Amino acid sequence: MGKIRKVSLSIGIVMVAVFLAACGKQSSQNNAQNKSITLMQTSDLTSLDNTNQAMLPEFNTLTNISEGLYRLNSKDQPVPAMATKIVKPTDNGKKYVFHIRSNAKWSNGDPVKAEDFEYSWKRSLNPANNPVYTYVFSGIKNADAIINHKKSYKTLGIKATGDKTLEITLDHPMAYFNKLVAMPVFMPQDKSFVQKVGVKKYGTNAKNTISNGAFKITNWTGTNDAYRLVKNPYYWDKSAIKLDQINYKTVKDSNTAHNLFEDGKLDDATISGVTAKSLQKNKDLKRVPKAWTYYLQVNQRKGRPLANQKLRQAISLAINRKELTNKVLADGSLPASSFVSPGTAVDPTTGKDFSQETSFSVAPNIKQARSLLAAGKKEAGITGDLKLSIVGDGQDVTKNVAQYIQGQLDSKLPGVKVSIANLPDKAQQARRSEGKFDLAQWYWLADFGDPINYLGILTSNNTMNPGKFSDATYDSLIEKAKTAANQTDYWKYLRQAEKRLMNQNGIIPLYYVRESHLVNPKLSGVEYHVAGFPDYTRATITK
Repeated sequence: MGKIRKVSLSIGIVMVAVFLAACGKQSSQNNAQNKSITLMQTSDLTSLDNTNQAMLPEFNTLTNISEGLYRLNSKDQPVPAMATKIVKPTDNGKKYVFHIRSNAKWSNGDPVKAEDFEYSWKRSLNPANNPVYTYVFSGIKNADAIINHKKSYKTLGIKATGDKTLEITLDHPMAYFNKLVAMPVFMPQDKSFVQKVGVKKYGTNAKNTISNGAFKITNWTGTNDAYRLVKNPYYWDKSAIKLDQINYKTVKDSNTAHNLFEDGKLDDATISGVTAKSLQKNKDLKRVPKAWTYYLQVNQRKGRPLANQKLRQAISLAINRKELTNKVLADGSLPASSFVSPGTAVDPTTGKDFSQETSFSVAPNIKQARSLLAAGKKEAGITGDLKLSIVGDGQDVTKNVAQYIQGQLDSKLPGVKVSIANLPDKAQQARRSEGKFDLAQWYWLADFGDPINYLGILTSNNTMNPGKFSDATYDSLIEKAKTAANQTDYWKYLRQAEKRLMNQNGIIPLYYVRESHLVNPKLSGVEYHVAGFPDYTRATITK
């Protein structure tokens, strides 16, 4: 998720709190006695309809109130949730048959049925539902044709063949399928409940929301900035749930989050920017690795200067990433030496971290950069200064990074003149989608722990590729990986694709984001997923 649909998840996110009396006056000490914790959201919750929402507050909440066929464990591996076991595919890797737990129930006591998955998944591709997260269904039978308006959403390869039996058919084998379906978008919906309250009203407030996970939502009107999760009495694994409730509050300012944590009013506070920089030695600081890469999108449309590969390479070689992370950010972030972040996935065919085995050198090489600049300008027919624009959002951290890059390019590459445009979210999105930029600051926060989730977005004509990187060799490698019949070929093609992307400078990776959390030392058992969203369902807090 760090992409066009995730626009609210900016690198500088953090928070301002306004507490409702219902849940905002408790200290974390009282929370501990009541086995409750207080957490923050970066912005207000707007909807819990997982079929047409894909924003951070929504997915954070859904992770703790609902379950799909699988959930991720503390090692970021899928384990059975609504499904009774991890399923091995048949039909040459293209068919999965799941059995839904006999004791799985919704928070109103309704049984969870196989048709609840079929109903939810098809709603996620129904044009009338205004779906926003369709691309992740690619590979499931007919999904691509449905997305391209060539087939009806009703033809998606998912079918309930009984109350508790679900059959899923793929267009081709998908080595990452089990990780994929742990995402919130693949969670079921209680068909009878949704139809009863109405598809337009479902998920708009606590009354019109139902859950099948460890908790259910209360005290949410649909517009308030604080709400509560309480235990779901019908949850199939309720004996594993130690917390009684989870309180959420909207906090948008990092300094405010820090102060609330110090006052005992937050048990887990996400901080960034100057606040995170100043608290790196705090005893309660926890650096959370994320599958999250901050990079420069490079406009390679015909007629743009950076359509020239040598000019793209010159820019990449002129940037001192270690200085950027150590002196400008100083928040635990690390220099990026590949698109795929470390910790995203281990290549099972080599036993190595995929990011590390495909990394390039991050050391700047000014001499080579200047040589490439001269050659690239000649090839592109540029006789004067090379004028470049950097587009980004209005966050302080974004501005600081842009100013650093501007200084590096202006001072290290003679004749390069860089301008900066820091714009509101909608304006900078429009600039990127319209191609009115040379370099755009962006990020990718992986939806699931597999390199394909990064690499797949940079194929030609992908909607999340506004830089228009287009390379036939790269496209072919991604397609071969997606349709690979075995793990050896799958990972081989992914390695080749990552190296091809870096060789062509399709994007310019800058740094790997590390989230900084202030965590109550009495809080334990939180599963901070590298790819995915924090899971507090198995957490506990001591007195």
